[in-house]
Amino acid sequence: MIGTVYARMRRFLRRIMTRPRIDLPLATGLFLLAMVGLVTLYSAGGGDLGLVGGQAARFVLGAALLLLISRIAPTVLRSWTPWLYAGSTALLVLVAILGEGRGAYRWLDLGFMRFQPSELLKLTMPMMVAWYLHPRQLPPSWKDMAVVGILIAIPAGLIAEQPDLGTALLVTGAGAFALFLAGVAWWRIGLLAGIAAAMVPIGWHFMHQYQRDRVLTLLNPEADPLGNGWHIIQSQIAVGSGGIFGKGWMHGTQSRLDFLPEHTTDFIFAVFSEEFGLVGVVALLALYAFIIGRCLWIAMEARDTYSRLLAGAIGMSFFVYVFVNGGMIAGMLPVVGVPLPFVSYGGTSAVSLLSGFGVLMSIHANRKMHD
Repeated sequence: MIGTVYARMRRFLRRIMTRPRIDLPLATGLFLLAMVGLVTLYSAGGGDLGLVGGQAARFVLGAALLLLISRIAPTVLRSWTPWLYAGSTALLVLVAILGEGRGAYRWLDLGFMRFQPSELLKLTMPMMVAWYLHPRQLPPSWKDMAVVGILIAIPAGLIAEQPDLGTALLVTGAGAFALFLAGVAWWRIGLLAGIAAAMVPIGWHFMHQYQRDRVLTLLNPEADPLGNGWHIIQSQIAVGSGGIFGKGWMHGTQSRLDFLPEHTTDFIFAVFSEEFGLVGVVALLALYAFIIGRCLWIAMEARDTYSRLLAGAIGMSFFVYVFVNGGMIAGMLPVVGVPLPFVSYGGTSAVSLLSGFGVLMSIHANRKMHD
């Protein structure tokens, strides 16, 4: 029995290594982005090779998962979807009971590493919405939209309770994008947006005080320049001091003199802007735009509803990552702890994102095989 399983595993791994199902343009974009991330992290971390090595190891792990998932047909992924969604939601319940962290309980200690289960929902959530809508008539009815709303609300509520409002919003967005791509009429979207806007005062009542402070700081960061406004003010100084061409790699003063907080994680974009200037920022955003565009092209080429909704939602979710992090750095959005994809230091986020791109590779490889 063990010998049979071992032989099958060897054949499976050999197929992955000899015939990887990768989309070369998308893989090239991701590789370049990872290299930019490691170079920026080396500078932001003050030349700490251990930091860069740890992130590189996570990229290797994520790339291995990408190759593995790219070999799994979308039909198989679809059959696994309810179990993956239920399992990742159950892990959120486990976090509520056994979670670890400082102030926010978001991680499970596995002994050899800490694991953040909410990152899984960024992939399993759009999978679940796509799975639910796949056999149904589109555009979805009010009843189907209500069911999707419940599927989104349960894990999003558990994540918000950790508290992790940024990830809760990203997970909600990932599910909402799959619903939007199903063809929901614009008047329905406008009606739902109006209802959501009307519920803002209620949501404000349930927010933690530090979350309210972040929103108020966004409106007037100068009100508390040495406290809540410190992040935004120092970030804007870093971006502005970069000018057109930047100060040069390893010459950013805001991070090196410790003025800029969280300069290896959420605010690493400010380090990049200071060192590479407007020219570097435009080039980096162009690289992100290429990756997002390729994701949407793969979604358009997909042959079945599940694959199309899932690929589109993954691409749009990736866009939201970049948009929210950039908005934080520029002082246009509240600080909600959203990393810059493949540039910010963080293991679970990089691995989960690469797993999502593995799903896209699978959809692309099977675009002519499933109707």
